[in-house]
Amino acid sequence: MKTSGQRIEESKKQLSALGDIQSRTQFGGYSLSVEKIVFALVSEGELYLRASEEMHTYLQMRPLQPFIFHKRGQCVSLNYYRVDHQLWGHQDVLLGLSRSSLNEARALRQAQLDCHRLKDLPNLSIRLEVLLKEAGVPTISRLRELGAKQSWTRLKNNNKHLGIKTLYALQGAISGQHQEVLTREVKEELRHWYQQFIKASAYPLPPGVKGR
Repeated sequence: MKTSGQRIEESKKQLSALGDIQSRTQFGGYSLSVEKIVFALVSEGELYLRASEEMHTYLQMRPLQPFIFHKRGQCVSLNYYRVDHQLWGHQDVLLGLSRSSLNEARALRQAQLDCHRLKDLPNLSIRLEVLLKEAGVPTISRLRELGAKQSWTRLKNNNKHLGIKTLYALQGAISGQHQEVLTREVKEELRHWYQQFIKASAYPLPPGVKGR
C-alpha cells in the first residue's frame, strides 16, 4: 500500500494536465487543488475525487467507495469517491473524471462569488445576514473587504455571546467553503486570535475553549 505522500506525487504526475496541483493538510489527510480550487482528497494512501456530473454517470456503471470522515466519534460521508486499482489503470478516464471534478468545483466557487446576498454564502443564515447588516457589514464585498476577524469583531460588539464557531463560519463564507472543511492551520490561527481577543477584551472564555 502506498503512503499518502507517494499517492500525492503519483496524482500530481498523472493529473499534471490539469495544471499546477498543490497539496495541503485537510480532514486528517490532504487536499489537492489547482489555483486554490480543491478537486480531490488523499487519505491513508488513497485518492478520492470530488463528486461531479461525470462522476455520477461513472458510478452508475462502477460503484466507488465514498470518503468517510470520522469526526467526534461519528462517521460523515463526503461527496468524494476513491480511485480504485482499475480506475488508476485507465489514465484517460481518470483524467477526464478529475477534470470534471475540478471544473464543477471551479463553477461552484464562481457561483458563490457571483451571488448577491450574504445568506447565499456557505455557513451564513438569514439571521446572521441580519446581524451582519446591523453591524455595518451589509454586502458580500464589504465582508471580504473587512475579513473574518474584523467582521466578527463588529458582530461581537452587538452580540456579547458570539463564539468562535461564528468566526469559523465567516472565514468559510469568505473562502467559499463549509466551516468544517477549513484547514487545521486556518482554524488554529483563528483560534489563537480568538483567544487573544477574548483575553484582551476581558470576556470570559466559553466552555471548552482553553486560553493560554
